[in-house]
Amino acid sequence: MLRSGRVDFAGIVKHVNLSYVPDAVIGNFVLVHVGFAISTVDEAEAQQVFRYLEQMGELAELEEGEPS
Repeated sequence: MLRSGRVDFAGIVKHVNLSYVPDAVIGNFVLVHVGFAISTVDEAEAQQVFRYLEQMGELAELEEGEPS
């Protein structure tokens, strides 16, 4: 059975595969690529990545993508 969870990207909730981050628990921050959580990160790093994505206009892609 594949391990999955819901991830909140600034209010946009997506289902992601958690197989690559077996130690991730509720409340952790994870880096997600094409539907897979690929690593856990601390809150400061998560906020920095979020700011970069926002500056590049990548967050709009989340809103236009498939429904959660």
